[in-house]
Amino acid sequence: MATRLDLDGNPIKPMTICMIGAGGFIGSHLCEKLMAETPHTVLAVDVYNDKIKHLLDPLPQEQHGGRHPWDGRIQFHRLNIKNDSRLEGLIKMSDLTINLAAICTPADYNTRPLDTIYSNFIDALPVVKYCSENGKRLIHFSTCEVYGKTIGSFLPKDNPLRQDPNFYVLKEDASPCIFGPIEKQRWSYACAKQLIERLIYAEGAENGLEFTIVRPFNWIGPRMDFIPGIDGPSEGVPRVLACFSNNLLRGEPLKLVDGGQSQRTFVYIKDAIEAVLLMIENPNRANGQIFNVGNPNNEVTVRQLAEMMTEVYAKVSGEPPLVQPTIDVSSKEFYGEGYDDSDKRIPDMTIINKQLGWNPKTPLWDLLESTLTYQHRTYAEAIKRAIAKPIASN
Repeated sequence: MATRLDLDGNPIKPMTICMIGAGGFIGSHLCEKLMAETPHTVLAVDVYNDKIKHLLDPLPQEQHGGRHPWDGRIQFHRLNIKNDSRLEGLIKMSDLTINLAAICTPADYNTRPLDTIYSNFIDALPVVKYCSENGKRLIHFSTCEVYGKTIGSFLPKDNPLRQDPNFYVLKEDASPCIFGPIEKQRWSYACAKQLIERLIYAEGAENGLEFTIVRPFNWIGPRMDFIPGIDGPSEGVPRVLACFSNNLLRGEPLKLVDGGQSQRTFVYIKDAIEAVLLMIENPNRANGQIFNVGNPNNEVTVRQLAEMMTEVYAKVSGEPPLVQPTIDVSSKEFYGEGYDDSDKRIPDMTIINKQLGWNPKTPLWDLLESTLTYQHRTYAEAIKRAIAKPIASN
């Protein structure tokens, strides 16, 4: 492998990375990228490894003698960071720790608020502490939800200032974090994430912790979330893309919560992982920074997303779309009591562009086509079998 250079032209030394949450959606794509393109070693920490099994399992003997090109550079450590004394040892062995572990599905925020707060704040505390005490660098994954609601959402509906970017574009160093009232437990996630960000920032200021905070804006792609009843709980409610995929695969109308009026931006996982690799390999430019990672060009309402996905799925599956592709449901019906939402989430890209020269490339249609092709190939047959199975009568 040729010597890799950072953005300032310096050779990049191979490093050991402790990746917590390596078995999840983002972790699996990041592990793939690190194995395929870099000399770095990954200590992959998670409870499950299904999404990275293809990196860990030996190849058939006839392929490269059964060895991956990255043989020995990824080790899986099955542990729950809540209560495992091995965690500090793994962080000490590493040059960098990346923390991806979180409960991050909106359906959980107001039905499991305690788990949500513990998972995103309490369980992350030891990771920050071990990095700070042992002089190790930390890349912590936060969320665009820390911004909460836009300033514009508090203006009257017909106020022209609602269209002014100063009232809705979200900036890492300037936008306030505005949450709903305490009884709206949907904000338990955003609040826990904001508090851990403040703690990390304080560790940097007081104890010299080298940190980077990542705020993802709806990263989308293969292996995202789960399909209920196939590779996740039957009663589970994943995030919007997997929810809609599940409806499409089952030939059901897509449920639009409160009319699907919220606006979101979506970025392709492979574009986003490029940004993370730049953070990993350019500590001088990334340390002490908070980065929005999203694609402001891929902005749609959730209703428009449903319409696009219906069209794309018909193309990749060859199955005609439903006559009535969407139905409206109330947020109370879908998520339960205590739900609340943010109106728009448009990231400002100035800081990441200036520090790392990163820009997302993939348009929304293309990333939906790639993701839905994967979903159809992976799940369509399993869902047909599940639907065809007679339900046992008592």
